[in-house]
Amino acid sequence: MNLSSRTYAPINFAEKLTKFADQWQPRVIAELNDYQLKIVRIEGDFTWHDHPETDEAFIVIEGTLRIDFRDGSVTLGPGEMYVVPKGVEHKPYAASEVKMLLIEPRGTVNTGQSGGDRTAANDMWI
Repeated sequence: MNLSSRTYAPINFAEKLTKFADQWQPRVIAELNDYQLKIVRIEGDFTWHDHPETDEAFIVIEGTLRIDFRDGSVTLGPGEMYVVPKGVEHKPYAASEVKMLLIEPRGTVNTGQSGGDRTAANDMWI
């Protein structure tokens, strides 16, 4: 990158979230080393899945998110986060729309090895 062409501008979550309305389709807004920061809108039930090779961070921007585990759950509100450890089976759920930030390694499939109709394309930038 030519240093003279560098721009210094913040990434605004609210502005980025206005650029799409579809749910369960994370959009990459930045990369940090080998990690991607993704914003996503969700509502309803997801699929049980895990990520055997990586942790996954959920940061709620707006709404209430419940992450179910086989032996319990955690509920997050705006400004709260939770890191699901690698290999732990989980299932996000939102009674009404939740807007959140995900942090995970580049190439991580949102449904893990479970697949299904909620599997999103990777590297969708916005």
